[in-house]
Amino acid sequence: MEDKIISYGGQAVIEGVMMRGRNSFAVAMRAPDGKIVVHKENLAAVYRSRITKIPFLRGTILLWDALGLGMKALTLSANTQTGEEEKLEGPALYITLGVSLTIGIGLFILFPAGVGGLAEHYLGWQNLAHNLLEGLVRLVLLVGYIWAIGFMPDVKRLFGYHGAEHKTINAFEAGAELTPDVVAKYPIEHPRCGTAFMLTFVLLSIIAHSALGDLSIFWRLTSRILLIPVLAGVAVEYIRWTANNLGSPLVRLLIKPNLALQSLTTRQPDHSMLEVAIESFKTMRQAEQEFAV
Repeated sequence: MEDKIISYGGQAVIEGVMMRGRNSFAVAMRAPDGKIVVHKENLAAVYRSRITKIPFLRGTILLWDALGLGMKALTLSANTQTGEEEKLEGPALYITLGVSLTIGIGLFILFPAGVGGLAEHYLGWQNLAHNLLEGLVRLVLLVGYIWAIGFMPDVKRLFGYHGAEHKTINAFEAGAELTPDVVAKYPIEHPRCGTAFMLTFVLLSIIAHSALGDLSIFWRLTSRILLIPVLAGVAVEYIRWTANNLGSPLVRLLIKPNLALQSLTTRQPDHSMLEVAIESFKTMRQAEQEFAV
């Protein structure tokens, strides 16, 4: 089951879905004329390096590369919708990714840490109390942000493609025929979803930050930034472990919050969305087979 459980992942993009394997990825998009446009290529060498065998370290490095891959897929899909051929790659890609991460870190990491620091300084809250407040603010911001953007029509469609991605992978892992009518019957949640990663990261941050004790505001903010790759690596390993042990009643209980949060980031896909997700998955699988030859 290693091949099925760990190797395949995906991401919804603008009017499309990206599917990733061990060695390649494919992006299938619904063009303005209604046709499905497919792009495929091999993954960077880091996915086949020894790093992928090193627990915790692999999560941090592959997560960073996956963010760049996701940005590239979003650019491909956006260009398909607009008819432009501008490419976002190399330095431009990582500058864009860096700016996005900076904004995200400021809003979801540093701002909650500042709120917790103020509670400690002005209200005299002790270690566990102000760190729980920080974690709560971070969680509310995360959930609130996802909930709010979910009302936007374009994001609703994006979440529909997210649901189609999950259903397709669930159907494949169950050994089902990959047709829209069959895939539609499978769950819309998936234990390896990025939403699960985000919630796991937030909960781990409460534990890690509490262990550091009371800090000055400078070290409080600095520690939050320095711990991002560490917590990300642990979160990835936790997601991998739960995905490999879904037969355990304890694991099924542990992942319930992660699956519940996906109700905000997925929508029931329509037939055309399922067609795109299936085409993306089949293209990726074919590319994987060609790579192995």
